[in-house]
Amino acid sequence: MKLLYGTGNPAKLAAMRCRLEKLHIELTGLNDLKAQGIIIPRVSEDGNTPLENARQKATTYYEAFHMPVFSCDSGLYFDNVPEEIQPGVHVRNVNGKCLSDEEMMEYYAGLVGQYGNLTARYKNAICFVLDEKHIYEAMEPSMESGKFILTDIPHSAVREKGFPLDSMSVDISTNKYYYDLPADRLGQIAVEDGFLLFFQKALNLLS
Repeated sequence: MKLLYGTGNPAKLAAMRCRLEKLHIELTGLNDLKAQGIIIPRVSEDGNTPLENARQKATTYYEAFHMPVFSCDSGLYFDNVPEEIQPGVHVRNVNGKCLSDEEMMEYYAGLVGQYGNLTARYKNAICFVLDEKHIYEAMEPSMESGKFILTDIPHSAVREKGFPLDSMSVDISTNKYYYDLPADRLGQIAVEDGFLLFFQKALNLLS
C-alpha cells in the first residue's frame, strides 16, 4: 500500500518508514510532492490536543490531494510544572513564534534552569484518511513515549535535525542520553508498537 505521510519533516518521515516497513507500506512525504511542483496547503494546527491537530492535517491533505494520507501530532508534557508552562501541542511554538532547533534547545534549557531537570513524556496521536467513508484515528497510551528526563546539557556529539530535544533527553533508568543507549533499549522506549498496532487494526478492517 502507498500512503502519503502528511509531514515535511525528513527525520519524521524516515522514522515512520522504519516503523512501518514490516507492513510493506510505501510512504511518500510532503517534500516529495513539493519536488513535483505541487502546492502544499497550509494547516492552522490550532487544536488543543495532538489528535485534533492530526485530524486537521490528515483531512486537509486528503481534500487537497485525494489520496490515502495519515498525519501524526504529539504533545510534550512535564511532571510538576505549572499548567501555563506545559508545552502540550505547542512544543515548537512559543509566544506566537515558531522556534528553530537552536531556539528550542535554548528555550527548554531555560525551563530546566528554572525548574530543574524535567520529567517528561510525549503523547502521540494519528489520523488516517483512506477515503471519505474510511477514517481511522487514535490517541492511545501505547503511543505515548516512556517518561524521560529533559536536561539543559545537550549530548556532546550527536544531534539530529528536526529532533533537537532528543539530544537533551536522558533515560530515567540508566541516566544515559538516549543517543548513548543500545538499539534494543531504544526499541523499548520508542512508540513503534503503538503505531504498528494502529495500522494493523486499520488494515484488518479493510481486508
